Amino acid sequence: MKKLLPCLLFLTLLTSCLKDDLEDLRKDVDSLKEKMAQYESLLDALNNRLYIKNYEDNSGSYSIELSDGTVMSVNDSPSFIEIGDNGNWWIDNQDSGKAAGEYPNSMPEIGIGEGGNWVIDDVDLGISAQNQLAKAGSNIIALAQITGQLSFVFADGRTINFDASAPVISFNIPEGGFVFDKMSWFKVAAVVKLDADASYEWLYDGKVLANTKDLTYVFAKAGEHLLQLKAKNEFGVRTEQVTITINDAVYTNNLTKLFEFKPAPGQQINKLPAWSEGIAADSVLKTAEKALTNNSLISLGSFGGYVTMGFDHTIVNGEGNDFLVKGNAYSSWAEPGIIMVSEDVNRNGLPDDEWYEIYGSEHSNPEAIKNYEVTYYRPESEPTNPNEQNYISWKDNQGQSGFVPKNSFNSQSYFPGWEADSISFTGTLLPTKIFDQSGTGTFWTNPSFDWGYADNQSNNNEAAQINISWAHDSEGNAVKLHGVDFIKVYNGTLAAGGWLGEVSTEVSGFTDLNL
Repeated sequence: MKKLLPCLLFLTLLTSCLKDDLEDLRKDVDSLKEKMAQYESLLDALNNRLYIKNYEDNSGSYSIELSDGTVMSVNDSPSFIEIGDNGNWWIDNQDSGKAAGEYPNSMPEIGIGEGGNWVIDDVDLGISAQNQLAKAGSNIIALAQITGQLSFVFADGRTINFDASAPVISFNIPEGGFVFDKMSWFKVAAVVKLDADASYEWLYDGKVLANTKDLTYVFAKAGEHLLQLKAKNEFGVRTEQVTITINDAVYTNNLTKLFEFKPAPGQQINKLPAWSEGIAADSVLKTAEKALTNNSLISLGSFGGYVTMGFDHTIVNGEGNDFLVKGNAYSSWAEPGIIMVSEDVNRNGLPDDEWYEIYGSEHSNPEAIKNYEVTYYRPESEPTNPNEQNYISWKDNQGQSGFVPKNSFNSQSYFPGWEADSISFTGTLLPTKIFDQSGTGTFWTNPSFDWGYADNQSNNNEAAQINISWAHDSEGNAVKLHGVDFIKVYNGTLAAGGWLGEVSTEVSGFTDLNL
């Protein structure tokens, strides 16, 4: 029994040692698996053509964010190697005093020399790598950021290199270069690599044009100019430039095409332009187009009646006011028309893109009604009374109703002859300023608004001019338009002035103030 006790004690100690050795072995295997997984993850990222979007030093460990949003952790406490502002190699914020040279197309060979110092391209930097000597295999001993790349250096000599630089910009320049006419849309698509979270700035002769990756712009003046694109990310800024040639061109300073003419009832309807039984809507449109291109009047009738114009060039949003929609307003009588503008975004030559409203002086007026809608109804017969006040009935979406009156000065039907028996219009209803100045119904006046409308101020008054920068979207947000290709005008008021009849916007042409 005495001989047995030492044997049992030996076996107990042996078993305990074996357990400790097995636990250490398990930890070593787990650590090896972790290092191999880290290595394989980096290889997978490289094979998937990912690049470094950002990295962060967390006191010796690093968080690496890849371009697909994946975040990897490097917990090996590797050394950090870079080229300092003085052109020397720096390791862990220590200047080696050794010049780094240039590496435009390759990465240097980085390792630990026999003396235990860092060695780059066979040059001993004189900086100890003592804290990395114990590492082996798939342990990362260094991260090196050099000329737009981040290199992972492993203890066994392997390296994995990722792009980690400012965006790389190039342009697909057509044969003959970028040549186009003034007042026509110019578009250039930039090819940008390493563009995750990049910001952009286009400059034209040093002036900022846009903050988008691609540029769509319209220029008012001819000439040869320098166009630059700056792209910036976490690693820096890069600029590329190209020369553009803008040719001079001759354009018509008026509308050249009428896309729509849809008037509401009014005393000049079927007269400006003329209509007679059997004439179809497309013929009326052509007649109205001919009138406007010759600077003759057409009437839009009561609230909502509209016209949509096109041009042989883009109306540029330049310095100051940009255009004038001609009317026949005078000092005591205005018939304000609301102006809408649109860019031909899809480049199909049709006014089917988003419309923006030019906000004039009354759009903050609490009496203005947004999304106002009114429907007019054709009368069953023409009245015998030439001054019939209850002539063409209307109803709106505010619960109100009324009539477009008739007067003896215009005996024809006031309802558009080519339209259906009811027509509806939607838009912003402006408050009316019309009043009887005489007090006896003999002298009606309708004072103009301050600015921002068609047929509101006399054509030679600067207050009649329009600035494209006054454009707002349907939510009321100001928009920045470089230019517009289509302009719509509709009557923004629903009012009448006794014997003068309804307030009806008239249009007589268009002037581009940049020509």
